[in-house]
Amino acid sequence: MADIEQFKQTLKRKPADYIPVAELGVHPLIKAQIIGRPIRTLQDDISFWYDAGYDYIKLQPKADFNPDKLFLQDNTNTTINADGSVARRWATEGRGIITDWASFERYRFPETSDFDYSDFESVRPLLPEGMGVVGQYGDIFTMVWELMGFEQFSLALYDNPALIEALFNKIGGLVLSMFEYFAQNETVDVLWYSDDIAYLSGPMLSPKVLRRYFFPWLQKIGDLARAARKPLIYHTDGLLYPVMEDIIAAGVDALHPIEPKAMDLGEVKQRYGDRLCLIGNVDVDLLARGTPAEIRAIVKKNIELAGQTSGYCIGSGNSIPEYVPVQNYLAMLQAARDFGRIS
Repeated sequence: MADIEQFKQTLKRKPADYIPVAELGVHPLIKAQIIGRPIRTLQDDISFWYDAGYDYIKLQPKADFNPDKLFLQDNTNTTINADGSVARRWATEGRGIITDWASFERYRFPETSDFDYSDFESVRPLLPEGMGVVGQYGDIFTMVWELMGFEQFSLALYDNPALIEALFNKIGGLVLSMFEYFAQNETVDVLWYSDDIAYLSGPMLSPKVLRRYFFPWLQKIGDLARAARKPLIYHTDGLLYPVMEDIIAAGVDALHPIEPKAMDLGEVKQRYGDRLCLIGNVDVDLLARGTPAEIRAIVKKNIELAGQTSGYCIGSGNSIPEYVPVQNYLAMLQAARDFGRIS
């Protein structure tokens, strides 16, 4: 049975009866295998999250930041073709769409009135007892550099910082409006912001640059969550030690996914576990190519490292893509149930 209050307790590092499972994304093809039918409706999606053992359904507003389809990567990086195959998109590395003030002025941004919250308005009566809602969106930083292309973005940090500032203000204001909705809407129990800022080796930009352009927006989201008394989860891959204090200071309650190739779960728990709930750390490569026994072993180990009291949720080290064998995904979920009771 779902229990959103147990999930919220865990995110706030308060005593809970069990260690929840949490995931930022699960591919629709995996979801379909779990419930035995394609995910076509909101009710189908609810059925997946509930049947898989989550305490929540994760919802996003329907939004299109790229109405003219001018740059390569949108909020998801894969699409399902009509024949069931998967197509992938890749980020713009060189020169993007917005490179100067003229192209900034020409670009057609959405309006806040374009965002569709209909799933949030209709979900509550459909939820099983005890199940909650996570409101999720992100990518202020990511959308800015993708619109410019990473090389052009990097040059503009020195050559045209005013354009960088304008793009952050434009994208940031639009995304922040979504979190204002999440914070104010009684349907939403938890806020989840996602935006990758680091590689395996460290932050993608210097902490000084991130503090100038990115962290003020995370702080605004954190302030909204704090005022609404709703937990805030933040997703970013990579090695985060140089900016971990910035993440905590912004008001983040829980950090996802503690990418295993970048940071050691036990070390992160020891250094920050009194101030951050930790989520994830089951390597996606292991989920894709390992055995169910190996996956059970790492779930058990992670619980021993980070979940003996509270403040840890089991999940992948990123998300569940379509190439993860469903039996391996199910092995992780079952291991969470088998080892996740808190005595």
